Parts: sequence; structure tokens; C-alpha cells
Amino acid sequence: MQETFEKIGIIFNPEFEESKNLAKKISQEIKNAKIFSIDNLKNNINLAIVIGGDGTFLKASRFYSKKDTPIIGFNVGRLGYLAQAHPSEADLVIEKLKKGDYIIENRLMLKSKNKTALNDIVIKGQNCARTATLDLFINDKKLCSYVADGLIISTPTGSTAYSLSAGGPVISPDVDCFLIIPICPHTLNTRPIIIPSNEKIKITANEKKEKLNISFDGQEDITTSNEIVIEKNEKYAKLLILNRQNNKFYDILKEKLHWSVAIKR
Repeated sequence: MQETFEKIGIIFNPEFEESKNLAKKISQEIKNAKIFSIDNLKNNINLAIVIGGDGTFLKASRFYSKKDTPIIGFNVGRLGYLAQAHPSEADLVIEKLKKGDYIIENRLMLKSKNKTALNDIVIKGQNCARTATLDLFINDKKLCSYVADGLIISTPTGSTAYSLSAGGPVISPDVDCFLIIPICPHTLNTRPIIIPSNEKIKITANEKKEKLNISFDGQEDITTSNEIVIEKNEKYAKLLILNRQNNKFYDILKEKLHWSVAIKR
């Protein structure tokens, strides 16, 4: 291993039996690697090998971004959009790590107070069974009001997640921006907005007494007052990307989301 990766953690998801088995297999090939569960993450590593689905990867990425620790994923879940490799490619991954045949990408993250998100922050009204009126401010200047089920504030990495399902555009992860996407807006002229990442986003409930339900990467949920401020996180998620063919952003779109694939007749 490269000297910078002398302390390697192999993180498995106990919900997947294959995840733990693969962790054991990889640990046999990497000396001094430590195995631990996604439910018990450790700080003292300088490379995280994560085995699970996208949820496992997102949780680990938020945790390790605080320490600038690179992360690489094996997918044993359903889609595994963020994962770099399949379990069958364990030997290839280990070989490329030993040779230093990779790059490390910085991925933008969002923050609100003491919480962060790699994909998105979703804001809804306190009563999720009905639409909410949400006011959007950019750099403390009111831009518009939405009558919608909620708003998605997404990073480019998250543009292929919930944002995409809500009609947002696909954004390459190297673009320095954030997306604002209304969820089921009650109007015909509302469209997603793309803004520079250094802009401050503030969202308030139009009804002063209404609280907001906030979700970070679909995993951490909180209920807060009728206002939330969202900004660019100082830290980046550091994704370790292997150097190989068909491993670029557009290749992954084709492989995992079947983007630009013609309908068979």
C-alpha cells in the first residue's frame, strides 16, 4: 500500500451478509486493515473501503469528510450509484490501490448548522400530508415563494438521486453549483434553479407558526423552526476513483441509469 494509506478501515453493513464476507476477504489481502460496522465508525484511518449500498456510502462519506479521509465503495445493494466496484472486482481494486492507480475527487457538500449532506437536503412542511408555502431567499434577498410538497437542495453528486426523480437536471460532479428543485409544485411555471455554490440559501415557512421537517441525505431527519439556512460545507467528501476505462461520470450514467440508451423496438 502507499504510505499515505497505512491505516485502512474496511466498513461493512451488517444488513448484508455478503458485505461482511467481502470485508473479511479483503482484509486477508491488506495487512493491518481493520474491519468495523457502519454503525460503529472509527476515526483513526486514512482510507475507508465501504461495502454496502448507497445509504452505507452516504453515511460513511459524511463521517469521513470531517477528517479528509478518502472513501471507495463496493456495491452489494440495489443500485450502488456511488460505489466504484462490484464484489467480483476486489482483486482489481486492491491491485490498483497498491499501484496508486487512482485519483481523488473532491465532492461538494451542503451544511446546515452542525449537519452535512453529500447528496441533498430536503425541506418539507410540518404536515407532510399537504402542500406547504415555502419562501426562498438567496443571499438574504427573497427570490420566490413555492406552493409545493417541499424543496430539494442538491449538490451535483445528488443530481442523479432524489433531484432527478423530481425533474431536476443531471449535473457533472465537477461543476461548482447547487440545485434547488421544488417537489410537485402546484403551478405550471415553476422550474429548478441552479446557483453558484457560494450563495447562501434560506428557506422559511410562509406560515410563521409552522415548523419545517428537514432530511439530510434521506438518513438524518430533524424538525426545526420555520427557517433553515443552507450553505456550502467547508469540507469536501473525498471519493477515490480508480483509473480504468468506463469509469467516468458519463459512463456511469449509461451503466447504472441507462442514460441515452435507445428504446428497443
